[in-house]
Amino acid sequence: MGSTKRTTIRLTDERQRLLEQGKKIIAAGPSDDPPNSDVIDAALTHLIESQQNLEDVRMELDPTTVKQFNTSVVGLRYRTSVESRWR
Repeated sequence: MGSTKRTTIRLTDERQRLLEQGKKIIAAGPSDDPPNSDVIDAALTHLIESQQNLEDVRMELDPTTVKQFNTSVVGLRYRTSVESRWR
């Protein structure tokens, strides 16, 4: 049986506000009050899936379209560069 790492997360006012917003998003209904761990799990899953989704479409869509799906946390950046074909 694996051990569970436990940690205490400091709940700053901003982090508490974000958790409350997250709870509203994942709640099953108006009276549901999901635990913070469910909100954190959902946020981490969303972060990982969003990054993968952006990677998956980067060659199919033009950069302007892809940039519309960037967030303050995850997004693709395109750089123009000139490379020598001789090397």
